[in-house]
Amino acid sequence: MKKETVPVRNSLLLLLTATIWGIAFVAQSVSMDYIGGFTFNSIRSLIGSLTLLPVILLLSKPKSAEEKNRPQTSSNQKILITGGICCGIILCLASNFQQFGIKYTTVGKAGFITACYIIIVPVIGIFLRKKCSPFIWIAVILSLCGLYLLCLTPGEGFAIGKGELLVLVCAFLFSIHILVIDHFSPLVDGVKMSCIQFFVCGILSGIPALLLEKPDLTDILAAKVPVLYAGIMSCGVAYTLQIVGQKNMNPTVASLILSLESCISVIAGWLILGQNLNSREIWGCILMFGAIILAQLPQKEASV
Repeated sequence: MKKETVPVRNSLLLLLTATIWGIAFVAQSVSMDYIGGFTFNSIRSLIGSLTLLPVILLLSKPKSAEEKNRPQTSSNQKILITGGICCGIILCLASNFQQFGIKYTTVGKAGFITACYIIIVPVIGIFLRKKCSPFIWIAVILSLCGLYLLCLTPGEGFAIGKGELLVLVCAFLFSIHILVIDHFSPLVDGVKMSCIQFFVCGILSGIPALLLEKPDLTDILAAKVPVLYAGIMSCGVAYTLQIVGQKNMNPTVASLILSLESCISVIAGWLILGQNLNSREIWGCILMFGAIILAQLPQKEASV
């Protein structure tokens, strides 16, 4: 009973993660009118890290005498710190490549190229001996078709320019980020690792922000609402849900569910910014949700 419930619960957590990220595109778009990309990523990451501190203190309280007397080995601490630093470095690179890539390309192309991580993850997974059933590969193709309908318009073309190249690097880095989380999440406390990764990402992004963008407090305060949403919800909550949700999950299935942020960002733009969905985009959403359902079918029987 528990074995069947875990994948469903984890899938719902990852779906909630995708929802928060999808809405965060609106916050990201608004904040860029006031502050630079490095500044945005630095502040949101540091806020995300601070948001998790009270959660860590609450969850770290021992519930029994046995837990109080249980020693914390230096080996576990090293794995936690190593995992947090690795995730933080990769997250910093991926988020900033995406942020600046969007400046030089259309949102549709950026969304489609970023979502290529749903193909890159299983390809990399083959070299890491991760098993994928044929149903998952069909789901990958189906989701790509959905993303194509959702993000690209007919006759737009697909020439690879500076922006497209930056976002393609971002997609590759997010693929590595998913696989690194898949490696470390079963070994350490997910919330603590998330806190460390955001602290590392915030510090690393803050260095070029101070040197190149010279952020102004007035501009930061003007963007406080989207920055706070991106920091607390998109970073503090969503990335932690990703780490918790990816435990005992096939990373390819996880990447498919997380790719729903593209669909949700369109819906968020429709509801919040008044952007309409055309029939092409609606069919894209339907194909994406169909891919997620298909990807879950072999999960009960296939070994990970």
